[in-house]
Amino acid sequence: MIAACAFGAERMETRDSLWQRRAMIEFRLLPDDHPDLAHSPLLRVALLTLQYAQDHGSIGLTKTKAFKRVFVHWAVEHFSWPGKSAEEMFRFSKVINEYEFPPLEVLHQLLISLRLGRHYKGEFRLTRRGAVLADSPGRLFAELIPYFVLRIDHASYARFDERPFGKWDVWMNVINVEADHGTTEAALFEAFYDEPKDWHTAGWREMAAFSSCVLRPLEWAGLLMETREDSTGQHVCHVFKTPLWRSALKLDTDEMLRPIAVQ
Repeated sequence: MIAACAFGAERMETRDSLWQRRAMIEFRLLPDDHPDLAHSPLLRVALLTLQYAQDHGSIGLTKTKAFKRVFVHWAVEHFSWPGKSAEEMFRFSKVINEYEFPPLEVLHQLLISLRLGRHYKGEFRLTRRGAVLADSPGRLFAELIPYFVLRIDHASYARFDERPFGKWDVWMNVINVEADHGTTEAALFEAFYDEPKDWHTAGWREMAAFSSCVLRPLEWAGLLMETREDSTGQHVCHVFKTPLWRSALKLDTDEMLRPIAVQ
């Protein structure tokens, strides 16, 4: 009990010190055949999109420079995006635009921003760099995921235009410890802000901002995994680090991680 309290106090002290300085976030370069890369939904759909453009020569664009519906429908059917199956997406509408499929809209922005593709005469075409990375999952992960997590304004595609207070070096170093053996969305929020908030309390909008701008990007990147349950009328979200988190990240708080005790 004393050891647990001491560890908890150490975590609080670490969190408070991280607010005051810039902590380390290092993404390791993984080989192309590393099995943990399979945990990243965003990497998977980026590879599918780049390979589609390579195989077909280009992807057609609308007048507003969005992907045309023929590709959007292909993406919905082939991305197998968590929580957005083709059956679910087509249940209420047989016509889907890019903006109605957020993973594709965000990916399109990323590929253009990273100059892996470009718009040319009404088409999306791969750049030379994009063509090279289409065949290199490890290098594509190293280019795509740090930029997506650390540089994108995640409130821009969230339900509400609200951003949580904080910075990525603190969020990731604290989550590294708090979620090492599993935790909940509400527990993580309280670990950062010392306030118990949840989806069924008055602070649900603050929880929504934290979930949309911190936890969801890490889940899309394949670094976190969430499981949800509804019990006694309350929504509970459990959060776990994936094997990819441990393989791809090097953080200041790694030395604080404790092995799982075996009884």
